[in-house]
Amino acid sequence: MKRISEIAVPVDRARAAIDLMATYQGRVTELSRIRREAIEEAQASGMTQAEIAAKLGVSRGRVGQLASAGPPPERAFFGTDLVTVSLGGKPEAGKEPGQNSSAVVVREDLDNFEHLRKLLGGMKLEAQYEVIAPNGIVNLNRENHVVICGPRLSPIVAQVLEGDYNLEFAKDHAWHLVDRNAGQTYRSPMDEDGTAGDFGYLGRLPRLDGRGTFLYIAGIHAIGANGVVHYLENNLAELYREVRTKRFSTLISCRYNPETLEVLESRRVTPLYRHES
Repeated sequence: MKRISEIAVPVDRARAAIDLMATYQGRVTELSRIRREAIEEAQASGMTQAEIAAKLGVSRGRVGQLASAGPPPERAFFGTDLVTVSLGGKPEAGKEPGQNSSAVVVREDLDNFEHLRKLLGGMKLEAQYEVIAPNGIVNLNRENHVVICGPRLSPIVAQVLEGDYNLEFAKDHAWHLVDRNAGQTYRSPMDEDGTAGDFGYLGRLPRLDGRGTFLYIAGIHAIGANGVVHYLENNLAELYREVRTKRFSTLISCRYNPETLEVLESRRVTPLYRHES
């Protein structure tokens, strides 16, 4: 603050103050989330509001206010600041990767971003999206990052997925998912009998720099990722209680309306495999 107050040019001083205020506000929001989560954990452990109030040096009524103030604890599942959602891009029709062409994003992935944006907005997080170039190169070494891109479209993502010893994408006559532990293969109903359903992968995977993780979502087909997002919309609080911000992976099945592509149902079909254990 002292440094900013000493900036000579008024407009530059104002801009620096605005930037710092945004940073501080973000930290205040995250601290309010941490406080709310801590009070909820204390109550879950058996402490009464009166006991918590005595420990904090506030009134019992104030504890009740603090327990509902700030964003929900599960906000931490996505991050603490602006969330970037990387969507897999395909070459324009008739062009191959590497040619001078723009990347095209399928409708399902744009729908995914809109659903995630609304979910994050409800937890006081903003979101933006970027399109992964057709060559599949994406910077995974970032905070607050979600990647929605099948391994077929990104060799970097495919390489990271090889580190999951529990679940994998595989291909013979068609792409499918495999639970290595259970010896179970999950093939898309779309490929088997044309049924409007699919399977998707959800996980928190390690960054290449070893300094954090990113959230990863992908379906056997594009609609499978929509099923994963639908699952997050309806089960985020429970999922967060189970895995917090630790590394994990699981598979999600979904059914959808073939005319509107709206996901009607989603559910987890494998255990929550915890990588760090």
